[in-house]
Amino acid sequence: MLLFRYILRRLVLLVPVLIGMSIIVFGIIHFIPGDPARAILGERASETALEKLREDLGLNEPLFLQYVHFMGNILQGNLGESMRTKAPIAQEILPYLAATFELTLAAMAFAVFFGIHLGIWAAWKQNSWFDLALMMAALIGVSIPIFWLGIMEQYLFAEKLGWFPSGARFNHREPITAITNFYILDTILAGNWRGLGDVLRHLVLPAFALGTIPLSIIARMTRSTVLEALKSDYIRTARAKGLNDFVILYRHALKNAFIPILTVIGLQTGSLLGGAVLTETIFGWPGVGRYLFDAINNRDYTVIQSGILVIAAFFVLINLLVDLLYAFYDPRIRYS
Repeated sequence: MLLFRYILRRLVLLVPVLIGMSIIVFGIIHFIPGDPARAILGERASETALEKLREDLGLNEPLFLQYVHFMGNILQGNLGESMRTKAPIAQEILPYLAATFELTLAAMAFAVFFGIHLGIWAAWKQNSWFDLALMMAALIGVSIPIFWLGIMEQYLFAEKLGWFPSGARFNHREPITAITNFYILDTILAGNWRGLGDVLRHLVLPAFALGTIPLSIIARMTRSTVLEALKSDYIRTARAKGLNDFVILYRHALKNAFIPILTVIGLQTGSLLGGAVLTETIFGWPGVGRYLFDAINNRDYTVIQSGILVIAAFFVLINLLVDLLYAFYDPRIRYS
């Protein structure tokens, strides 16, 4: 019951957060120089045509009224229509969101798996060559620009070695039937194993590029928290009992050191959802980052506003999920 109340309270708090976000985004977007009507009709459009389009799009109304109309649609579950394509945004954004989720989940799976394991063993082998090499690699991983890493991956693994495709989400000569727009799931549902292999091959390079920074951060955080746990009395007791290294590290040390790591995983997942635009651009990945980037170039206000709100909502929900997982890993945490 306490947990249910906690979830309900957090969901209610989501409303003012999204309203505040919508005001900030709406205000910033309308201060961006440029005319959406001219972006749609082109530089050679006549003033009459431009004025008519502005009237049709409601751009001549006061900003306050434009915001009220926008929020009115949101409260009715309607994200509005794209100014440029006239398509419903809710329908248009779904394939892009699915592509970004698939890439983000793959990048985070890679980062979490290797980050936690490398961090644990770096802590266990503190001050050894392995520990020093890992910390140096993690420092490089945090510092390295994603666009440079992505280009180097394409040069080495795609162009020189030919192991992986350099871009796109799948081989367009062998189309995939979109069921959920999550192509890994779609190929499994369709029994298209050749397509599944193709989708996974296309996912490797962008997921590696996107997951490098989270991997480095998770590895450093894991090493730090596990080192702290290894100094505890219960670890000394476990060693005195003669437990093996694996049990000491994974059953005792990691379990008690996992809360800060979980926090980092949640924050990194949320930031990747909205910040993957560089990776998506380099690898031609049709994700929501590129969708918003194109909308910004075209001054498509409704798409920008709705897209950012959707990402903000997912970010808050991911953090709520992380908060709930705290109690699962540490029963001492209660939501009273």
